[in-house]
Amino acid sequence: MKYVVFLNMGGASQKQECELFLKNMFNDPYILGIKNTFLRKILAWLITKARVRTMQKNYAHLGGKSPLNEITQNLCKKLSIRTNEFVFDFVNSYVPPFAAEFLTKYDFKAHDELLLFPLYPHHSCTTVSSALELFKKAFAQTKFTASLHNIEVFYQNPSYNEIIIKHILKANKDFQSPQKKTLIFSAHSLPVSVIEKGDLYERHIKEHFELLKRRLENFFDEIVLSYQSKLGPVKWLGPNTSDILATLKNEALIYPLSFCIDCSETLFELEIEYRKKACKDYKVVRCPNDSEEFMNFILELLVNTEKHQK
Repeated sequence: MKYVVFLNMGGASQKQECELFLKNMFNDPYILGIKNTFLRKILAWLITKARVRTMQKNYAHLGGKSPLNEITQNLCKKLSIRTNEFVFDFVNSYVPPFAAEFLTKYDFKAHDELLLFPLYPHHSCTTVSSALELFKKAFAQTKFTASLHNIEVFYQNPSYNEIIIKHILKANKDFQSPQKKTLIFSAHSLPVSVIEKGDLYERHIKEHFELLKRRLENFFDEIVLSYQSKLGPVKWLGPNTSDILATLKNEALIYPLSFCIDCSETLFELEIEYRKKACKDYKVVRCPNDSEEFMNFILELLVNTEKHQK
C-alpha cells in the first residue's frame, strides 16, 4: 500500500491548542535557533506566555479555530474518492494530529511506501526540513520497515502555477473594479539571519515571483512582492505587506504565495488585521485548498514522482 502523508505546521482546532502550538513552535530548533535545549525551552515558555492571549483573540475572529485542519481533512477525503491507489492522511508539526498519532492508525508492512508531502511550495529549514525531521524521528521509534520517500518542493511546477494564475485571474474578474489594480504576492517572512545561514527560501520565493509575474504582468498595473508575519525586533525579509497596503496607489489583489491551505495568516492577518492599515480596498485570493485543480495537481505530481523513482 502507498500512503501519502501531507505535512504542515498545523493550526489550533480549539482555543486550548493555541498555547500548545506556540510552545511546540518555539521549542523547534529550526524556528528558535538556540542550540542549548534548556535555554530554548525557557525562552519558548516566555514567548508563549507573552503571545498566547493575542493568538486566542485573533482566532476568535475565525470562530475560535484555524481552518487548516478541516480543509486538509477535506482534501484527503476528496482525494480518497478520486483514487484507491493511495491512502491520504495528514500530520502537523505543532498541534494534533501528530506523527505519532498517525503511526498508530495503520499497520504498515515491509513493502508499504510512505510518501511524505510537505504542503510548502518553497524550501526552508523552518518548514520542510523541520516537518520531515519530526516525522522521521517519530517513525524511527516504531518497528515499521516501510520505505519513506519525500515529495520535493513544487514552486516551479507548471501545473501548480497554472492553478495560481487561474485563481488570480478569476478573482480579478470577480473584483469588478474599473480602477487600476495592483497584484501583491505576499510571502511569509523569515528572519534575515536564517537566510544568511544558507536557507533557500528567499531564493525560491523570488524565482517563483518572477515566474508568475511574467505570466500576469499584462493584467495588472503593477505586481509587487512583499512579506508578512514579521515577529520580534530582529531584521526580517521585506518589504512588509502591511506597509505596502498603507501606501497603495491602486486597489489590489493579494495572493498568499507561501501557503497551499488557508490558515490564520491568510484569513485573519491578510483578510482582517491588515485592512486596518490599508489605504485602498483589496481582495485576498484563496489558497488552492481542496479545489479540483489542486487535487489534479497532487495526483499528477504523485504519478510523476513514482516514474522518477523507478
